[in-house]
Amino acid sequence: MKYVAEFDLNKLNSNINQILKTYYRVLKLTKKPSREEFLMISKVAGLGIIAIGLMGFIIFVLLVEMPQWV
Repeated sequence: MKYVAEFDLNKLNSNINQILKTYYRVLKLTKKPSREEFLMISKVAGLGIIAIGLMGFIIFVLLVEMPQWV
């Protein structure tokens, strides 16, 4: 017995159409952030990047320098 996968082009087209409509509806709801919102988001993102970098640097220093202390 051979099973042949049937490819329903109409169903695929309908699914893609539905997904694109959902994306379009979400994009219509979005708005450009004000200058204050953009600056606040930038500051928070920058602080997060600095915090993660600092944590990585501390772990790196501990792993490199700690064996020398023991």
